[in-house]
Amino acid sequence: MSAVLRRTVAYISAIVLFAEAVGIVIVNGVMATFVENQDMSLAGTDPGVMANGAWVLGGVCGLFLLLCGVLLLLCGIRDRAPGRIARTVLICCAVIHGVLGALAVGLIGWTAFVFMMVVLGLIVLTLVAYGPGREAPAAGAEAEQPAAPAPV
Repeated sequence: MSAVLRRTVAYISAIVLFAEAVGIVIVNGVMATFVENQDMSLAGTDPGVMANGAWVLGGVCGLFLLLCGVLLLLCGIRDRAPGRIARTVLICCAVIHGVLGALAVGLIGWTAFVFMMVVLGLIVLTLVAYGPGREAPAAGAEAEQPAAPAPV
């Protein structure tokens, strides 16, 4: 895959995750406002606690998505594969999108499922494009030579 295509996919993935982070905070804010204004409770739970929990969940999910977006943006800027920890975070983000996409079919509809699968595909495409062997060699290190074929 060419460097231009890799970078473009990484940039688009980052932008989508940034927009999704804002969207998830807004949705959780709306839910928190509804719970608080209508004094809803779940099995006697205090509505204020539930509203605060919705805000916290929205903030945590938004920060996680922002982190993933920043990691993808750094991949595109540097044109290098993410490190081990960054790759693990991005894989977790992809798995979460897959699970939420499966849940979204029944709860929200096919449009939400398609959106989640597009985001999942962008993350996975970025990870595959910057797969093993895409890391830049360390400064002063020699390029690794392929091993000679074994005699038959």
